[in-house]
Amino acid sequence: MNCSETELLGELAAIVGEQWLKTSPSDLANFGKDWTTAYEARPIAIVFPGDIPSVVALVKLANLQQIALVPSGGRTGLSGGAVAANGEVVVAFDRMNKILAFDPADRQVVCQPGVITEQLQQFAEEQGLFYPVDFASSGSSQLGGNAATNAGGIKVIRYGMTRDWVKGLKVVTGNGEVLDLNRGLAKNATGYDFRHLFIGSEGTLGFIVELTLGLSSQPHDPTVLVLGVEEMRATMDVLQAFQDKLKLTAFEFFSDKALKHVIAEKGLQAPFATECAFYALIEFENLSEHDLETAMNLFESCMESGWIVDGSISQNTSQAQNLWRLREDISETISKFSPYKNDISVKVSKVPEFVREVDEVVNASYPDFEIIWFGHIGDGNIHLNILKPEDLALADFLEKCAEVSDLVFTIVEKFGGSISAEHGVGLLKKPFLHYSRSPAEIAYMQAIKKIFDPNNIMNPGKLLDQ
Repeated sequence: MNCSETELLGELAAIVGEQWLKTSPSDLANFGKDWTTAYEARPIAIVFPGDIPSVVALVKLANLQQIALVPSGGRTGLSGGAVAANGEVVVAFDRMNKILAFDPADRQVVCQPGVITEQLQQFAEEQGLFYPVDFASSGSSQLGGNAATNAGGIKVIRYGMTRDWVKGLKVVTGNGEVLDLNRGLAKNATGYDFRHLFIGSEGTLGFIVELTLGLSSQPHDPTVLVLGVEEMRATMDVLQAFQDKLKLTAFEFFSDKALKHVIAEKGLQAPFATECAFYALIEFENLSEHDLETAMNLFESCMESGWIVDGSISQNTSQAQNLWRLREDISETISKFSPYKNDISVKVSKVPEFVREVDEVVNASYPDFEIIWFGHIGDGNIHLNILKPEDLALADFLEKCAEVSDLVFTIVEKFGGSISAEHGVGLLKKPFLHYSRSPAEIAYMQAIKKIFDPNNIMNPGKLLDQ
């Protein structure tokens, strides 16, 4: 190690403490990456600040020494947004993991960025309330990272994205300034709301160091149906029928190929005997016997209309959880196949036609690739997963998938959709940003970054080229 690196490590240790500076190969590898597998982690060090002044000091040191900083939360991202591949210093927020305050009148909770999503969900439940942003990684994802990527999940159709629940933010900009944004106000008509610039910015403007989040009433007796669908376009008829009559909290879908993998890997039971091309999972609040009766009438009506061919409904919480596992366990189940993931959104009404076109293009170009579809069809967010053939080297597979991405994103552009619905852009999607953002938009985004981060030290190379 050269002298300058030794001096840098000494200055970092002086800020966070010797025990909170990590340089071992295992720590560098663990904290220098996220769930993407396409990049090698090569940070110079990992630091764990314990408070806001320490984060400010780290940012000021980075500006002085012209070193890059990469934020690290739960590292559950799927776009390479938390990858440190070029000798950066990783700023991990694991120590800043406390729930600082709660006000039952405002229904707001103040959290540090390292609070785990599930930790907040449990806290809300203890208060008789509900934090509705939920996804498969809730047991490890951190709130700061959720806000930095505007995470969505399985309840968006009812509750919206993370953005909808962020009532205030404290951030440390790339200049080392602390901004206290919106401060939990329900109404605040005082010009630009910088809070929304930092939500979804992937750490490129600054670091989120405190969040004020809203909470909701708990849903009453969530009940789950899984319905078998032969034609994808029929899901739109089913969605409209159920949405008109019931208060839905989720409307998900997955393909028969996805279901078969989950059943084989997890030992779960199929929801019913009939095999279908696709399955729709619907969750609604069962507020009264009338709601259950309405759901059964809708089921029969959809059967008579030929939109669905079979179905199953939960009778208790345990059954509801098991039906949810058919959908929620897909990502973990297929991870052993090194899937190439695409997190895409189009208008809800366009989903069936979009899926059909993508299937045709990918199958025509790469007939030996297995396609796994699932996602949040109720809000237009669908996940395209392409599984690596066993006899194909990973590098060759990724190269072919890059070609697939251009084909898929051309269709995304045609449908006026987004190349990233909820996973961010990071490194993985950056080459394709132009399919969703115009040259003028990208130029304005670059200009905004220069204002908040003039020396380009905050997660450089992610989302945008400076």
